[in-house]
Amino acid sequence: MHRAQKILFPILAGALLVGCSFGGGDKGPGAASSRKLVSQVSFVDAAGTQHQLAEFNGRVVVVDVWATWCGPCRASLPEVAALQKRGGEKYVVLAISTDKGGWGDVKPFLNTNAQMGLEAVLPAGPGALNAFGPINGIPTTLIIDRHGRLRERWSGYYPGRAEKALAEALKES
Repeated sequence: MHRAQKILFPILAGALLVGCSFGGGDKGPGAASSRKLVSQVSFVDAAGTQHQLAEFNGRVVVVDVWATWCGPCRASLPEVAALQKRGGEKYVVLAISTDKGGWGDVKPFLNTNAQMGLEAVLPAGPGALNAFGPINGIPTTLIIDRHGRLRERWSGYYPGRAEKALAEALKES
């Protein structure tokens, strides 16, 4: 190997690794004035009632997009459920399942894992989550500010990241 190749190869390999590691749809908190309004996103609860994110204006919303067959999603759900249980006046957590079988897949999973106490919802229909932008991998977590705007998003499960992002979002007015 030539001297130049010995020097350039590690640099290029490192750049590629960093680009792949951090390019998974992550979007950190942007300026509040430039955040995208996503309050039109709609979902259906287990009773069949349709809702929109707009119903939670005034509260921070943590959205976890997941599926029952997804290993990293399954790993993240106990943390999602714990945050969900602590929610209330200041924030709410929505676990939106994208399982193709809908409630036919989700309800048996929730029953088998009842100890988590997770409450799930489904997208209200095709395109119901489009306002979030492309969801190319799951789990994808989105933090919605008190005004219904997308504050932050990332794909993958990183223990403690949702709680930290939530705490930061709650500090904003």
